[in-house]
Amino acid sequence: MDRQGLLTFLRKHRLCVQASVAEHGEPQAAVVGYAVSDRLELIFDTLSSTRKAQNLRRDPRIALVIWDGEQTLQLEGLADEPSGEDLLRLKPVYLATFPDGVEREQWPGITYVRVRPHWARFSDFGANGSVAEFDEAALRG
Repeated sequence: MDRQGLLTFLRKHRLCVQASVAEHGEPQAAVVGYAVSDRLELIFDTLSSTRKAQNLRRDPRIALVIWDGEQTLQLEGLADEPSGEDLLRLKPVYLATFPDGVEREQWPGITYVRVRPHWARFSDFGANGSVAEFDEAALRG
């Protein structure tokens, strides 16, 4: 598994579990629909009033898990709410995966969250049984 393999795996899927740190240190997790850019940035939309949005504004550390049967991908990184040119570049990536996101753009408080992973681990628990770990330099390519 290499960086391109990670992108391929991520693009085969649309849902992940994201975990963030709540105000008093307790974990909070939610399922989100995501898209991924060529730069290996994940993006999802949410309402600014959600726990995940509030948690990530206070503490941008985030973990994600994507799975497919016996294969899993764990990611850790930092989240932000892109704006300006970054948002203009990432929004079409998201909307290509989730065309219904155009409708959500009209919702009061809708925001986009970008995740830039700095660590990843792909595990295949099937017959091939492989594991690959990536640091920030490997993820940036």
